[in-house]
Amino acid sequence: MKLLALGVLLGFLIALGGDVFAHRDEEPAKTLRAERSSEAKAPLSAAETAQLAEVLDRVQREYVDTVSHPELVDDALRGLVGGLDPYSSYLDAEEYADLRVSTAGTYAGIGIEVSTADRALRVVRPFRDSPAAAAGIRSGDMISAIDGLPVGADLDAAMARMRGPRGSTVKLAVMRTGQSLPLEFTVERAQVDVHSVAMVKLDDAYLYARITSFSDTTAEDFASSIARLRRDMQSKPRGVVLDLRNNPGGVLESAVEVADQLLETGVIVTADGRTPAARFTMEATPGEVLPGVPVVILVNGSTASAAEILAGALQDHHRAVLLGRRTFGKGSVQTVMPLAQGRAIKLTTSRYFTPSGRSIQGHGIDPDHDFESIDGVPLDLDDPRVRQTLASQDAGVHAALELLKGRKPKPASGMTASAGSAPWK
Repeated sequence: MKLLALGVLLGFLIALGGDVFAHRDEEPAKTLRAERSSEAKAPLSAAETAQLAEVLDRVQREYVDTVSHPELVDDALRGLVGGLDPYSSYLDAEEYADLRVSTAGTYAGIGIEVSTADRALRVVRPFRDSPAAAAGIRSGDMISAIDGLPVGADLDAAMARMRGPRGSTVKLAVMRTGQSLPLEFTVERAQVDVHSVAMVKLDDAYLYARITSFSDTTAEDFASSIARLRRDMQSKPRGVVLDLRNNPGGVLESAVEVADQLLETGVIVTADGRTPAARFTMEATPGEVLPGVPVVILVNGSTASAAEILAGALQDHHRAVLLGRRTFGKGSVQTVMPLAQGRAIKLTTSRYFTPSGRSIQGHGIDPDHDFESIDGVPLDLDDPRVRQTLASQDAGVHAALELLKGRKPKPASGMTASAGSAPWK
């Protein structure tokens, strides 16, 4: 089963391993000025202008279907930016709005976390007090149709159909264990606050934290979750299992802030690019939330981008031990630059390096302990029964606990590994 990352991202983070996004909030004109280098901007030559005009004219006159001039210009811009690398792209107004929603930690939808199945979406959990929960959607339900249209092979498009204006409704056909016929649900969309951090106690002495992606609210959620569980514990935790499996990345600053919470001092990440804004170093500030508490990080081949920044920083500083499989290997930073008419470009502006100077581009981060396991179904941490038996259901969590207890990690008999995270809608 392939697990997608944050579903509200509508494919921007999950495509080819996710992105690290650097914030760029200037107005379009200011952005253009900020990006001007000392080099003179050479205009198109007469030959280049004629070449573009010739192709445009041929397409408009002879292509089998009529294509409007704005459509052709949009397609040309997509090709111009998208041809640079797999992570740069041109965003029209709708796509840019979706991307801004994806990193804000709130959106209009029905409030469910899902993983992908064969031509269906499996509900990992409905969010507490969400429209989906109020309508009766349950963990384990399989969504087979949305507004009468089968989910089909394009799962990103299917998830997008569950989003919509606040107060509007969406009809879901759901297959449920024990039911021979699909169940029909009509769910009214509402504003949903997304929390990308889930944290529970293990064995009353350890913490398990799952970060599904990095949005603007991730670092705050991480700190508040630790504070909440610390209040319920009689003593300091003996260790932390930090699950970054299938985390595709997200907002650069959020990943750095989480690393800062677990480091007292030192470089977290450096980046190098052509412009002054693209060259930077981010360092930890004094003060740890869990000083002296050992950390084991779970990673796999879908741990990417900002998640790799966090894992690499903690590994280089010997603050955490990595367990699992080699990570994805995306070592570049994308800056989202607003344009006129609500559009934007997402442009690769930097390559980043871990504190020791490692570039992970194309290689990834090798774990300290290889742990080959089968990615299974993600678990609903809102379910009290799951929380109580997580270590016995998830091979990765079980192995991480073994490491924290000083034993060689190995899966218990009959276990499979949980896939870690899943998207929400």
